[in-house]
Amino acid sequence: MRRTPSYGRRNPTSDPRSTPDRIPYSPSSPYSLSSTGQKSSSGRSVVSVAARSVAGAFTSCFTPPETKSSVSFGDSEEFKAPSVFSDASRDGSERRRSSSRGIYFNSNNSRHESEPGILKFTMQEINKATKNFSPSFKIGQGGFGTVYKGRLGDGTLVAIKRAKKSVYDKHLGVEFQSEIQMLAQVEHLNLVKFYGYLEHEDEKIVVVEYVPNGTLRQHLECLYGQILDLAARLDVAIDVAHAVTYLHMYTDHPIIHRDIKSSNILLTENFRAKVADFGFARLAADSDSGETHVSTQVKGTAGYLDPEYLRTYQLTEKSDVFSFGVLLVELVTGRRPIEPKREIKERITAKWAMKKFTDGDALSILDPRLEQTAANNVAIEKILELALQCLAPRRQNRPSMRRCAEILWSIRKDYKEVLAPDFRSFSSRSQMST
Repeated sequence: MRRTPSYGRRNPTSDPRSTPDRIPYSPSSPYSLSSTGQKSSSGRSVVSVAARSVAGAFTSCFTPPETKSSVSFGDSEEFKAPSVFSDASRDGSERRRSSSRGIYFNSNNSRHESEPGILKFTMQEINKATKNFSPSFKIGQGGFGTVYKGRLGDGTLVAIKRAKKSVYDKHLGVEFQSEIQMLAQVEHLNLVKFYGYLEHEDEKIVVVEYVPNGTLRQHLECLYGQILDLAARLDVAIDVAHAVTYLHMYTDHPIIHRDIKSSNILLTENFRAKVADFGFARLAADSDSGETHVSTQVKGTAGYLDPEYLRTYQLTEKSDVFSFGVLLVELVTGRRPIEPKREIKERITAKWAMKKFTDGDALSILDPRLEQTAANNVAIEKILELALQCLAPRRQNRPSMRRCAEILWSIRKDYKEVLAPDFRSFSSRSQMST
């Protein structure tokens, strides 16, 4: 059973490297769950207005027949990946992050340790780990390069991301170095662990944790032959919320992921979620200097893009919140964010789902693979209401990722309480039958 430690806010005077990996629900929070899980007649009209606003924002952002828009900026199966790991203790108390960071190699293949106790790589070790990049070791392909499964000398399984040589240029080299150094400073249980990278002659290679159970998107499509039940989907949502909250609040400087989506969420054998692929990650604005946003080129994936960011080129942490709202809809419906083969009104999944939800027909959008039980029905309503808040067209109307995690914790708590009588009833019937 997971525990929920206290979760303080960013404090510049405290050590930002000490962070929990769980967030408790706070009943006294001004963003009360009562507005998330319960609906009055007046509340429904407010929600309906918000939904129409959301629908308008979706309509202006995406062209339904395409799975990627001209500004989708590619499938971000980017080569550049983050570093991450959390060692929060079982009882929920905070522990200082380990000193492991990563190792950086220059073009001469010489080693420069950032801190002791880290894995060291040479080109020879990478070749050995991948059997000279054998096609049989290939496990993925993205816009930036190819991903291989590898085994290090100590037996550790890793994912080795190798950049396409055709995309090299001076500007990319600068981005590669600055991004790796930024991401090497973060680690959390729900982020894919970074081991290091190698930059040698025309090779750019990143070594990260190997997560064996595929992506969330693959599981939503049952490509592994197993249906993710709603409890598992709630756990995934909570794990992702914790990971993104950590990036926004508990790193040395807030980090915006910019590409939260189901294909960037890897699952362990125990169906714990790990957020991956930091190819589009960006440092957030420096709030201490009074900045409210970062003005930057739009990057992300069509279907998940924040419409306000798309319109203004102003990036904030709330852009990740919008993408998370799309992900919540994806978890409930099982559909991709853009479904070009469906009829026009259903092609933008979040727009379609929010319309159904505010019309009081939430259960009609439920993934047909999920059962319509009392517990599921209640949880789905609450998840969709949180999604509606995350999908608000204006960023100031969206909750923080920390608040999303709190609400999801409460939804899961209520979900388990509704399930409990069912389990007791099932157990009694089983004993009687024996």
